[in-house]
Amino acid sequence: MEKSSVKNFYEIFESIMFAFLAIIVLVVFVFRAVTVDGDSMEPNLHHTDKLITTNLFYKAEKGDIIVVDKNNVLGKPIVKRVIATAGDTVKYEYATGYVYVNGEKLNEDYILIDNDINPYNTDIETTIKDGYVFVMGDNRNHSNDSRNSELGQISEKNILGKAVLRIYPFNSIGVVK
Repeated sequence: MEKSSVKNFYEIFESIMFAFLAIIVLVVFVFRAVTVDGDSMEPNLHHTDKLITTNLFYKAEKGDIIVVDKNNVLGKPIVKRVIATAGDTVKYEYATGYVYVNGEKLNEDYILIDNDINPYNTDIETTIKDGYVFVMGDNRNHSNDSRNSELGQISEKNILGKAVLRIYPFNSIGVVK
């Protein structure tokens, strides 16, 4: 009878260790929890929102909300929207706030522009290098993004993943758009 108890203990222990290992693999290679820091993604994401990101087989696409790791000038992960990818030409007009990609004005019904002073007081036009993306916050007058020459274009190597799900606050749980 004692051999059976020992065998059951090892089976339970093995199952727990396998589950623990599976969770570690998922967290490290597939999913990651991230907290939004600041108001640069309002009105869509808010300070302290909790997001789940994934980087499994991820390739940045225009419109994606991504998390960029701390290997940037800000020294911390940032959450931004991909505006353009490698080979695209981005033009930002300071006077109007309009953004053009490859000559076409973006229809950005997701952005917030308030009456505060825009910190980017010059037009920008740039072509995105291979392996890089151009990102902007949805709250355009309160976003430190690729318009800042110190941050600039973001290397795809520094993308932690695409934000796919908001898990907090509980009344806002859902898919990130």
